[in-house]
Amino acid sequence: MAQSIFITDDFLLESEYARELYHKYAKVVPIVDFHCHLPPAQVAQNHVFENMTQIWLAGDHYKWRLMRANGVEERYCTGDASDWEKFEKWAETVPHALRNPAYHWTHLELRRPFGIVDRLLEPKTARSIWEECNEKLAQPEFSARGIMQQMNVALVCTTDDPVDDLESHRLVAEDAQCKTQMLPTWRPDKALAIEDPESFNAWVARLEAAADMKCDTYDALLEALHARAEFFASRGCKVADHGIEVPYADAYTLADVRAAYDAARAGKTPDADKMVQYKSALLYELGLLNHKMGWAQQLHIGPIRNNSTRMFKALGPDTGFDSVGDQPFAKPLARFLDRLDETDQLTRTVLYTINPASNMVIASMAGNFQDGSVPGKVQFGSGWWFNDQLDGMQQQLEMLSQTGLLSRFVGMLTDSRSFLSYPRHDYFRRLLCNMIGHDMVRGLIPPIVEYTGRMVQSICYANAVNYFGFDLSLPSAKKAAAKKKNAKK
Repeated sequence: MAQSIFITDDFLLESEYARELYHKYAKVVPIVDFHCHLPPAQVAQNHVFENMTQIWLAGDHYKWRLMRANGVEERYCTGDASDWEKFEKWAETVPHALRNPAYHWTHLELRRPFGIVDRLLEPKTARSIWEECNEKLAQPEFSARGIMQQMNVALVCTTDDPVDDLESHRLVAEDAQCKTQMLPTWRPDKALAIEDPESFNAWVARLEAAADMKCDTYDALLEALHARAEFFASRGCKVADHGIEVPYADAYTLADVRAAYDAARAGKTPDADKMVQYKSALLYELGLLNHKMGWAQQLHIGPIRNNSTRMFKALGPDTGFDSVGDQPFAKPLARFLDRLDETDQLTRTVLYTINPASNMVIASMAGNFQDGSVPGKVQFGSGWWFNDQLDGMQQQLEMLSQTGLLSRFVGMLTDSRSFLSYPRHDYFRRLLCNMIGHDMVRGLIPPIVEYTGRMVQSICYANAVNYFGFDLSLPSAKKAAAKKKNAKK
């Protein structure tokens, strides 16, 4: 590898302690990516990407937001411009992104897996980087699976709707050639979305087909969700995920909840109070279901989505028009967790906030519901979305350290749709080692690398494996497939 002009081997590592912690303990352990949005079919098919735009820019609303802010027309983000033209516009934007985390991510991702360290991405280097990376993308080690193997990814949990058939997960589980495990994650958000009866009913129709039963009542909806959860479990699911603006926890009666469901099924939007009561009831039932299934659950709290009506109509969701919400949620979160905890049916729970002003709310709330059954049973999740950058991750780590046990933290995730996002784990690991190394230099923690190194490895790898109950041995289906293949030789 050529000498780096920016992202060196010791990037972010500001002390000898930090460098030893990172190189000896952090970077050597595999990646367990317990929350991402990778397309499962691309893993199953071992997709080969034609060029850098397809793997790097397609679906990346982080980059689109910066390109728009730089005056780039929409046709170069999500429109009909050629792939080269889109890449060229991103290259024009990158020099203007100094101090934005995307500047670091861009060059970390060019460094690994592409090995480009001797150039910064800018207009004068765009063509050479485009051609060099595209040439590598044609090689087997740069396919979807190849990149994950290069980045030492042991396991990924995708994000899946209850109506999904999970066929890609079955194919991967049975394929002895795939070295990375891929498990589904239960994400039933659309079951709560009765504010849009038309979309809700279209989704319920898909649920009815998947569960092979009618959902003409609220009780039938719950039955169908339970059936689909059992199917998810049969495909190896161990994690549930819920994306919510607030934790819905209003008081409700079952009669009102059933009436709200019936109204939505009839194509009518329930009034605001009934809508929240429905969401409160169903989120509680989903919490009970998560406990019954033995799944850990993740609550992603706070984003306000699709803020631009004009662009939502043109492009749909998840295109870069979401932002940080500031609705108070401490009391609803306490009620939601307490309802489950009161009957000892609160499962392992990871709490994320998109608003860093709520860090102490989350960090202190987690301590209310630890019960000694599992280390770190209720977790303050990593810096998420707008916060998965240096300052945001450091704030989260500092707050967790001051209120709980950093040593029990389950660590980082990509939350990404891109196979090139695994350097975010490296980014986190470097930051973590630098923080701990800085404390060692200051005499705030023992200056014993072997002692702190064990904690670093736990945070980067072992804690997540133990907390979520992942089995990283070769799955039995793959063993059987490999044995059958060897018998034919």
